[in-house]
Amino acid sequence: MKPARLVMPALRWRAESGFGHEQAAIDAAIAAGVGGFIVFGGTPEDVLELTSRIRHAAGRPLLIGADLERGPGQQVTGLAELPPPLALASLDDGAAARAAGRITGEGARSVGINWAFAPVCDLDIEANNPIVQTRSFGAKPEAVARQVAEWIGGAREAGVLTAAKHFPGHGRTRHDSHDRLPVVDAPLDRLEREDLTPFRAAIAAGVDAVMTAHVAYPALDATLTPATRSAPILDRLRAAPPVGLDFGGLVVSDALIMEGFAGGLGPVAGAVAAVAAGVDVLLYPPDPIAVVAGLEQALASDPGLEARVGQALARQAAALDRLARAEPARAEADRSGAAIEAAALAARLVTRGAPTVTLRAPLELEVVDDDLDGAWPASPNDFVERSLRAAGVPLGPGGTRIVLAYAEPRASKGRAGFGPRCRAALAAGRPDLIVLFAHPRLEAELPAGVPVVRAWHRQRLMQEAVAAWMVAGLGK
Repeated sequence: MKPARLVMPALRWRAESGFGHEQAAIDAAIAAGVGGFIVFGGTPEDVLELTSRIRHAAGRPLLIGADLERGPGQQVTGLAELPPPLALASLDDGAAARAAGRITGEGARSVGINWAFAPVCDLDIEANNPIVQTRSFGAKPEAVARQVAEWIGGAREAGVLTAAKHFPGHGRTRHDSHDRLPVVDAPLDRLEREDLTPFRAAIAAGVDAVMTAHVAYPALDATLTPATRSAPILDRLRAAPPVGLDFGGLVVSDALIMEGFAGGLGPVAGAVAAVAAGVDVLLYPPDPIAVVAGLEQALASDPGLEARVGQALARQAAALDRLARAEPARAEADRSGAAIEAAALAARLVTRGAPTVTLRAPLELEVVDDDLDGAWPASPNDFVERSLRAAGVPLGPGGTRIVLAYAEPRASKGRAGFGPRCRAALAAGRPDLIVLFAHPRLEAELPAGVPVVRAWHRQRLMQEAVAAWMVAGLGK
């Protein structure tokens, strides 16, 4: 019995040290016998070197995952970025969602990542939700279900494991589970009819894992225990229809560093409770070695936990076996081909429904960025400017005045729309054009009567697509 296999620590890349600063933690985790790692950041070269090295050091197969909701480039700089799920879904094109899954899987495997923590199955139904928004494929359960199934199909064809998240649905919350335990008060019939529909579709499509939400659902568990530690909720996931979803794959927790998880238990006792409730993989605990020790101690004092750990290990072995039977990954993905496909999708999104305007050089750019004061640093907001300068477009006053407005769902940001500082900046003048790098519903917070370009997200892919649209529109 090796309970350490249930633990997946996090490894974060830093510009100054790569993954070098993680070496002591890697050595300790491998010596303890963990089942794998979740990777954040890095270049393709650094990530491939890391994943090869830790597999060699472990001398056994490992699960190596990453949050890849917007393609492999979301974590690995230099691989293809993809538009956010809500943007893809707006095209109403199943082939686009399937291509996104395939591009994600191929890019991930090219650097040794074999588990994509995606797709998001949450519904975009709460306007004040601070953390889901454009990460969702939409508000309509059946439409989201179709997109989810296509994405999973593409990713599985590429040979990676997938994970439907965040069960049983994070879309109705008004709080971020990074910061507190949200409570969803929706009645059981509504949860069954709406929120669970995309998860049923994911399971039917062959999803390998389901990721839990650190959210309480009184209709499913009156004790207000978060789903990650709730046996009634996780039993429903496993149970046969019509009561349950009949899922036989891996159940993986959301990150255990999040405040919504542990409650009054603390991270170690919480992790043990999660395993007892039905979780098979414990993702990103704050102290992996302490969690391993806690699991071992719990096994020694509670023989009843042995069967539960055995189930988890068997499911993990089955997932690793599926990976072993997949076609061998290429050492390097078709990065240029994937980038071309992604750029075409981004261009299609920006030009589709864009206002008919004539842009006059020089272009005067003003940035209104709502993402600069969060717990985690935001990605750069100057890719539009860089791209325009590279194209030789004059910048400065005297021509078309354009506001670039950024507001994305971010961990611990705590709000769904623009904050007071940005609302004041948006109201201060009347530009000729606004580019909204955010959920389209935030158009309601922009000055009335100003043409708006929907750009969906601040990622480099979408900024460069906007710049290309501007270059094409100059002087027309």
